Amino acid sequence: MSAKTSLALALAAGLFAAGAASAQEVIRHRTPGSNFPIAAAVEVPAGRTTVYVSGMVPQVTNEQAPRNSVAAFGDTKAQTVSVLQAIEKALQRMNLQMKDVVKMQVFLVADPNKENRMDFAGFMEGYTQFFGTAQQPNLPSRSVMQVAGLVNPGWLVEIEVTAVRP
Repeated sequence: MSAKTSLALALAAGLFAAGAASAQEVIRHRTPGSNFPIAAAVEVPAGRTTVYVSGMVPQVTNEQAPRNSVAAFGDTKAQTVSVLQAIEKALQRMNLQMKDVVKMQVFLVADPNKENRMDFAGFMEGYTQFFGTAQQPNLPSRSVMQVAGLVNPGWLVEIEVTAVRP
């Protein structure tokens, strides 16, 4: 075999291996013994493009409420749904879907109507409309934290995500 033929075969094998690596699936590890709707970990194979989506915040749902108030944006559940809808639209503009989300960071502000504690149950009611459903079973790894405040005093929820291009 000539040196040119050997080089051509080596290049072809390398390209084949690179193609096979990029065709690998994202692996989502469930938490053993739990049905909680988040992944314990997510593995992203080499060659995948990651997309970092900046924090999204809720839209006004009640124009009659005082500006920049919780009443203008809704409770934690309503704000979570609003934010996830905004994320879904942002992903669609980039030809991605919610199923492509592999990591989520959630910032919740204490709800004055919940003894100044974050409304985790309300967040989960909104979250589970988008993740862990029969239509969209892919779960991201996720962190949820209570923060002192967000830029607008009426916001209770901000979410940022990382997605992987299929």
